[in-house]
Amino acid sequence: MSFRHQYVIGDLQGCFAAFQALLEVIEFDKTQDKLWFAGDLVARGEDSLSTLRLVKSLCEEDAAATVLGNHDLNLIAVWRGATKLKKKDKTAPIFDAPDCDDLLNWLRHQPLLAYPDAQTVLVHAGIPPHWQIADAAGYARELERQLQSSLTQLDRLLPNLYRKQADVWQDTIHGFDRMRAIANYLTRMRLCRADGQLEFSFSAGLDEQMPTDFAPWFDWQVPRERKVLFGHWAALEATVDLPHARALDGGCVWGNHLLAYRLSDGEVFTSSAGCAAPEDL
Repeated sequence: MSFRHQYVIGDLQGCFAAFQALLEVIEFDKTQDKLWFAGDLVARGEDSLSTLRLVKSLCEEDAAATVLGNHDLNLIAVWRGATKLKKKDKTAPIFDAPDCDDLLNWLRHQPLLAYPDAQTVLVHAGIPPHWQIADAAGYARELERQLQSSLTQLDRLLPNLYRKQADVWQDTIHGFDRMRAIANYLTRMRLCRADGQLEFSFSAGLDEQMPTDFAPWFDWQVPRERKVLFGHWAALEATVDLPHARALDGGCVWGNHLLAYRLSDGEVFTSSAGCAAPEDL
């Protein structure tokens, strides 16, 4: 199916009012257009439940598609009792909703990597320098199979996706260590070394002092056949636009803006309606 316009939207984080306003800004028509979401559909915005319901509905109508972010994985983990609800997350209404199981079963069947068009690839956090895009797609499918398997297997997997120490990637690692490393790269990465070693403590902007030998993953330039579209790093305020990478998280949940990137020409549309003020967080 051909679409009039396709847009990639950065982290929604449950900012439902800003999401609705952005749809008006781009004059979104679900019968002609398609939205792609960079993950983190939920968490700290004012209405994660309505946001998740609307995204699911649009996806089921083939008017949208999404990849999973770290907050989406965390939501699934809370649902299954693998971790506790974070104090700053405003997702409790999802677990009280009558369609909770339906929403979260749908969510766990969404991919970690997608191809919006022939020139781009979409992931939540990025693709590390030691992986080619084809590698990343294969590793994503490995973790997707685990997330989409039986609830028994899902319950084994989820507690093992969390550990403060970053794993050192080797293609020979296996089991839950491998699944955690894949999740870390695709949904949590900001800084890494040239060999792919991750660093999790840094989340500030590019003008702040970074740990020695670490740099933003997109600074380690490697040949890419597609431009990597990513969210996750709110402090960038979606200002990074390189030939091989484009940041999409405008930091709406931190009082900035929600962003839609039109694939055909790279034009950016924004909304700040309803975005939280920093003092509210």
